[in-house]
Amino acid sequence: MLEHVDIGPTPSFEDYEAFAHLAPAVRELRDEAAILVPRLGGRRVWMVNSTAQGGGVAEMMPGLISGLGQLGVDARWLVASTRREAFFGLTKRLHNLIHGAGVADLDEDDRALYRLVSEEVAAELAGVVAPEDLLVIHDPQPMGAGALASAAAGRAPAQTIWRCHIGLDRKTPETRAAWRFLEPYAAAFGHAVFSAPEYIPEMFANRASLIRPSIDPLSQKNRELAPHKLQGVLCNAALARQHAPVLTGDYDHPARRLAPDGRWLPATEADEIGVLFRPIVTQISRWDRLKGFRPLLEAFRRLKTRPDGDDPVHRRRREIVRLVLAGPEPEAVADDPEGQEVLAELVAAYRDLPRALQQDVAIISLPMASRTENALMVNALQRCGSVVVQNSLEEGFGLTVAEAMWKRRPVLGSRACGIRQQIHHGMDGHLVHDPEDPGELADALEELLADPVERERLAAAAQRRVYREFLVFAHLREWLRTMAELTRPA
Repeated sequence: MLEHVDIGPTPSFEDYEAFAHLAPAVRELRDEAAILVPRLGGRRVWMVNSTAQGGGVAEMMPGLISGLGQLGVDARWLVASTRREAFFGLTKRLHNLIHGAGVADLDEDDRALYRLVSEEVAAELAGVVAPEDLLVIHDPQPMGAGALASAAAGRAPAQTIWRCHIGLDRKTPETRAAWRFLEPYAAAFGHAVFSAPEYIPEMFANRASLIRPSIDPLSQKNRELAPHKLQGVLCNAALARQHAPVLTGDYDHPARRLAPDGRWLPATEADEIGVLFRPIVTQISRWDRLKGFRPLLEAFRRLKTRPDGDDPVHRRRREIVRLVLAGPEPEAVADDPEGQEVLAELVAAYRDLPRALQQDVAIISLPMASRTENALMVNALQRCGSVVVQNSLEEGFGLTVAEAMWKRRPVLGSRACGIRQQIHHGMDGHLVHDPEDPGELADALEELLADPVERERLAAAAQRRVYREFLVFAHLREWLRTMAELTRPA
């Protein structure tokens, strides 16, 4: 089934131009759009993905849709879904296989299920999208539907684009199995867009280009938070105790923190996390095995139990540092059925920690009932991080990296391909070689925590890098270039 998504209020270009550091990027985008938009010939653009919340694709879509609209392009957002729960289990397996994980055991029953759901969605899609429109399908879940709908409507392949946000920088039996599964649908797409050149499979050779994902600097997740607003968000979300009156009221759905007995309680119980006062190591991601939560938890345990050094300040820093592992309520992300299972595994690992160490680890479930409140919680937690970590075993791109870099936070990441696109080791962040090696992770955390001057140097360079390459203005410009090229008369 299809759902038209109303993106709601979003920043205007005039809003961006009110900030001196963003105005030049807006002017450059407007100038190029004045040349490129007329080449689209008034075609409507449909963006189709599988969920309206949870994950980077859903978060990028409002800025992309709004920005195209302000530049004169009629752009719409559709979410393709199904009531067949087994479908999202299948597409999660495909997601893992494209990242080189899981068992390559896709069979005819899987192919039949994928085609059945694709046919159901395609029937609706064909009734909405006109033959002359541009159709952009995001990721494997709706790929079959987009291909079948285009074939039924007799659309020109050049007007159907597959945007793949995931990939692996090497070929494995798992990745080959995934691409074989999807290959029957590839011919309907005249062009494909990937986030890194290493991700392009052979079936899209010579008809693919690169567009890096981006963040919106004025979105609720990335906008500046003045000190009183930061404090207010933390108090409203039950991430900090209210020590003085705050302007706004408590959220209807506050964050919850795992207690040692396995219950989920307001995040200020039984003691305050201390995000405003303590050194904090933070990772915020989906509950996914590929995000490397478990090795990071073990690395933190090793960090806390290391012998004391000679520096009394750092000794104190290591004594009071806390680890915050946060992610969305797993039941709220419809296209990721593994989330609850992965979170349960992390909960079990947490409950095996010594009681004293449990007090210094906060596993946080962030409610998704309100997108605005969820985004503000993430924003506030990232800004409170002394070190923000993205310890992904594999990562298609990982916008949590760019988000933290934009907030001028030092980021510790893995060398997963998507993260390598954003961080230059030693220049604007720190990369570990093996995200499954707790010893290496503990060493990197120790090094960064012990050197505040180096953390600030990396953080300042990180913010400059995001300004140049990963803001929504560059993203919009690349999409306009791609669409204008595809619609150019032969």
